[in-house]
Amino acid sequence: MVTLDKIYHAAFVLKGIARKTDLIEAPLLSPDTHIYLKTENLQVTGSFKVRGAYYKISQLSAEEKKRGIIACSAGNHAQGVALAATRHGIKSTVCMPDGAPISKVESTKRLGADVCLVKGTYDDAHDRAVELQQETGATFIHPYDDDEVIAGQGTIGLEILDQLADVDAVIVPIGGGGLISGVSFAIKSLNPDVKVYGVQAAGAPSMFNSVQHHALETLSGVSTFADGIAVKTPGNTTFDMVEKYVDAVVTVSEDEIAAAILALMEKQKMISEGAGAVSVAAAMFHKLPIEGKKVVCLISGGNIDVNILSRVITRGLVMSGRNTNLMIALEDKPGQLQQVSEIIASCGGNVVSVYHDRGDTNMSISSCFLKLGLETRDHLQIMEIKQALTNAGFKLVSERV
Repeated sequence: MVTLDKIYHAAFVLKGIARKTDLIEAPLLSPDTHIYLKTENLQVTGSFKVRGAYYKISQLSAEEKKRGIIACSAGNHAQGVALAATRHGIKSTVCMPDGAPISKVESTKRLGADVCLVKGTYDDAHDRAVELQQETGATFIHPYDDDEVIAGQGTIGLEILDQLADVDAVIVPIGGGGLISGVSFAIKSLNPDVKVYGVQAAGAPSMFNSVQHHALETLSGVSTFADGIAVKTPGNTTFDMVEKYVDAVVTVSEDEIAAAILALMEKQKMISEGAGAVSVAAAMFHKLPIEGKKVVCLISGGNIDVNILSRVITRGLVMSGRNTNLMIALEDKPGQLQQVSEIIASCGGNVVSVYHDRGDTNMSISSCFLKLGLETRDHLQIMEIKQALTNAGFKLVSERV
């Protein structure tokens, strides 16, 4: 069983290993809520996972350590296991999905683990890890459905209450549920009045569905760039704990996650991976009843794949009204482009790309489609630009964008 004593013991064991990460006020992220960020993205391995992995491995018997360690992970648990095993002089093997970010794979190797890439998702990597464990007799370190792992993650709850005694609510990302199980147990044990909310990606809502139907459910597939929480089946222990200690679970879209990552970069100068930013997305897009409250958003990790970062930023810019595309049906005659440009400039927009399409069969011979890419301030400015163009007699064909 997970107990408060076990969580306090984990905090003692983790001294000098895991950082007591800063709690940073972030007033610009959601003006109607007092947001604070628990910055586990700045943890020693770039993720909270080192807490649970290290505590679990520290509690193994000499015989269990001797047999070596095997684990499965989308990337962050892998690094925690690798660091902890190497510190204890234990051989470790980690099964990871073949789509895991290269940075996470290489970091896991650098920290001392052997990596076995498995075709498919995290759950496929889990199945392969179980097979290898049975073949080799190695000790399996589960990423979330384990009492010691949950206790290690629960140390974050202790830190939050110590850093912000009058906190009203804590928002926590959910994949398999180990993090929120530990955090919610610690917080509810010490201050039951504090609300604890969980957030999943809409493309991987395994815990959300399970809680809604009060029964453990397995998804047929997952689809999200938040690889750290792309889990098809929650844990048995974690599902029970979420039902008991968590006040609500919500989901956020891919665009909302991207907008949260962008907001953290611009307003807090902070890098978060998709899984880490879902808590901020839930606050930014009003998924929870937290207006006027002191709320901690737990940023669970910062190990984002740099190969997708530019695409995430682009999606975030579109979602927040900072980038947009317009298509205008024009008479193909001199002066039209100049007039359009002047209207956009007068509204404060910036044209970054221009394309004339004269070959579309849906237009008249003497017409063209003008496709524009714009930099804008927000959605209100986009509406102002569209209205000004319409008032000047231009026909917007936005449904074609």
